[in-house]
Amino acid sequence: MAKVIHASVEAFYRALEILMVICITVMLIMVFGNVVLRLFFNTGIDLSEEIPRFAFVWMTFIGAIVGMRHRAHLGVDIVTKMLPLAGKKACWAISQLVMLVCCFYMVYGTWLQHEIIEGNASPVAQISMLWVFGVSYLTGVAIAVNCLSNLIRLAMGKVSESELCDVSEEGLADAQEIIHGDEAANTLSGAKP
Repeated sequence: MAKVIHASVEAFYRALEILMVICITVMLIMVFGNVVLRLFFNTGIDLSEEIPRFAFVWMTFIGAIVGMRHRAHLGVDIVTKMLPLAGKKACWAISQLVMLVCCFYMVYGTWLQHEIIEGNASPVAQISMLWVFGVSYLTGVAIAVNCLSNLIRLAMGKVSESELCDVSEEGLADAQEIIHGDEAANTLSGAKP
């Protein structure tokens, strides 16, 4: 049963990543195609104003879900790194609870605006704006499920100490390498860092 759930979760996140690729592809093709049409043929595609913008909204919200899964969001860990393990767990639980509350308000706020959003149509494509802004339902629910899962894992003692700091060490190492690389390049050229 656990393997089936794990496989389903992985398939869900893989589908989201594919959807993000589709969004960026649509954006690239429509914007580039419209530029070429305007530049060489003095014409354009009316939908190329709206559809890339809608794809960008979807890509951003879906990216937030995927980023949450991969712990790729920004975080500050200067205080939590100095805390004992119990303090790190408490801070992590609080951050998961705060995100859970934010997800609730995201879904609830969208629900309050549902009829208004549904009643508005985009000017060119004439599609309901719910198809654009309704992605906040998906984002709020998916991140809330992730937070609940994290809280359950924390209560069961299945969260490793490395997970308790939401700052990725790889990102920090990459940033330090860039900084030190720039300093070395400036030193070699005789410039001051």
